[in-house]
Amino acid sequence: QLQLVESGGGLVQVGGSLRLSCAASGRTFSNYAMAWFRQAPGKEREVVATISWLGRTIYYSDSVKGRFAISRDNAKNSVYLQMNSLKPEDTAVYYCAISPVVATTTSRVNYWGQGTQVTVSS
Repeated sequence: QLQLVESGGGLVQVGGSLRLSCAASGRTFSNYAMAWFRQAPGKEREVVATISWLGRTIYYSDSVKGRFAISRDNAKNSVYLQMNSLKPEDTAVYYCAISPVVATTTSRVNYWGQGTQVTVSS
């Protein structure tokens, strides 16, 4: 009954930028953390960035730290991921996620979006 819809993915050149958006709809509620995960071909799904309800706790994976920025707008039930200085290894399907607290593992995620493809060409 809760839906997460990602948008903003696409094809970019090395060094380019993209901004991903995710909006929650349906049965929503307060005090939840949101996150971005990604899954590259042949690899496990991994956390990219997470943000708590009030934004007081933010986590970035080492591979994206300094290049990506996560933010949220609770009035819109949305979370965003600004991706800069993109590299070929950033190529993956990016998934929006919701959890009761900040989650850095897939086992703690309660809801998933269907994903949006990001492809970085060299």
